[in-house]
Amino acid sequence: MDNDFNCDLACFDADLLQLSEISSMSIKANPLVAERLFDEWLSLSDTVTMVKSLVNNAKGGVPMDASVISSSSSASPSSPLPSKFPAGSTPPLSPRSASGSPRAMKQRAGPSSLSSPLRIVNEPVKEPIPQFYFQNGCPAPNELKERCLFRINQFFYGHTDGLQINEFKPVTKEICKLPSFFSTTLFKKIDVGSTGVVTRDAFVDYWVNGNMLTKDTASQIFSILKQPNLKYLTQEDFKPVLRELLATHPGLEFLQSTPEFQERYAETVVYRIFYYVNRLGNGHLTLRELKRSDLISAMQHADEEEDINKVLRYFSYEHFYVIYCKFWELDTDHDFLIDKENLIRYGNHALTYRIVDRIFSQVARKFTSKVEGKMGYEDFVYFILSEEDKSSEPGLEYWFKCIDLDGNGILSRNEMQFFYEEQLHRMECMAQEPVLFEDILCQIVDMISPENQSYFTIRDLKGNKLSGSVFNILFNLNKFMAFESRDPFLIRQERENPNLTEWDRFAHREYIRLSMEEDADDASNGSADVWDESLDAPF
Repeated sequence: MDNDFNCDLACFDADLLQLSEISSMSIKANPLVAERLFDEWLSLSDTVTMVKSLVNNAKGGVPMDASVISSSSSASPSSPLPSKFPAGSTPPLSPRSASGSPRAMKQRAGPSSLSSPLRIVNEPVKEPIPQFYFQNGCPAPNELKERCLFRINQFFYGHTDGLQINEFKPVTKEICKLPSFFSTTLFKKIDVGSTGVVTRDAFVDYWVNGNMLTKDTASQIFSILKQPNLKYLTQEDFKPVLRELLATHPGLEFLQSTPEFQERYAETVVYRIFYYVNRLGNGHLTLRELKRSDLISAMQHADEEEDINKVLRYFSYEHFYVIYCKFWELDTDHDFLIDKENLIRYGNHALTYRIVDRIFSQVARKFTSKVEGKMGYEDFVYFILSEEDKSSEPGLEYWFKCIDLDGNGILSRNEMQFFYEEQLHRMECMAQEPVLFEDILCQIVDMISPENQSYFTIRDLKGNKLSGSVFNILFNLNKFMAFESRDPFLIRQERENPNLTEWDRFAHREYIRLSMEEDADDASNGSADVWDESLDAPF
């Protein structure tokens, strides 16, 4: 076969080697073709002359003219073939596509996708993406940073050695825009060495360089309160700011002579915070829960309002007074624990034995008392907030778990009837006209309008103003009767103060009652020293 190929080359016209295109497929199929053709091209007389000329020019230092190479080494695609054919007898070029379609012509005219790898490809310019995540928070813009530094310089002017803890409150309130009772906690957060002073540079490093300046208020408070090794807040984290609130707030100044009740007030506030804010109920208050709550605005309200009793959310002293006195009334032996027999007396024996048993089964919430069959003060706070405001979200969840006997997430007809049976029996004992459960169930369905009328879910109850009345019907006879009679006094209260919760109204009524009872005791005893038991007694 090699001999046949040499014969073909001998018969081949050398001028034909100047064809403008050679099939890439034929070269790939037999690489020797390209090698033999290149050898033949080098043997042409014109090629030898051109090469000698280029070598002489290179030796003489003459610049190389690329046009000489291109004109002699390649022919124009439109130029005629060499003079093997007579003049005027050049055959027409064969079309690339027999169909002659515009698509075929367009493909021939355009560059091939399989062309030389040296061709220039126009790629889009990649624009740099600015950094959008910062591990320690987004740095402050220069303008904001400069304004803050200017204010910092004003407050630290003349204090080259730094500010002491009693001088730091204006910085907390004016520069950091935080409640003033965060001053001590923030001061100690910056003064890690416990030197007793915070210098300008130390404050700038923590607040400005630490990117606290650009965080929202909830994130700032969360960062200040939490322990370094944790990603959540505990009850203990709130104690320092509440101690400063008790020491500095004018509405709580009267408590400074009774430090034992200062501690009880602080505990009650913390329990209320976790009751409403820590929706998971695990004692780990997350940043997300803090942001979704109204705690920050309540703190700011407490800092601005001189009358602490006007801060109904979490901080009202009157609310604490009601909770503590209610607990003290039930805790007959004053061991700071309550058993079933104590709790059954709550609200003038308003609750049924069955619901009290469910409370002490701890299905709604595990007790923190660590004593078998006993409820502690924190457990009672959760109970009374749920009992007196059953329509609140935590209240609904508390009682839903109590009624859901099998824990399957729905309240069935049988479960509701189980608790109502005792109500029915109590009505009969009190010579009340009994209301059959079938009628009660139809009433509840009309009140709630559940998605499925054969059972109720927590989703059915949430968002419905009458949801709390459902639980009163099932296990609180006194409130059930009040609901049936549509007490005009309560209806007028709701219309006059639509923004108040059921808890707010209850606490207000009870505080008036308790204060009147105390005044009556003072008058009968002729002395203000009503309680002579222990320092833990109400006052």
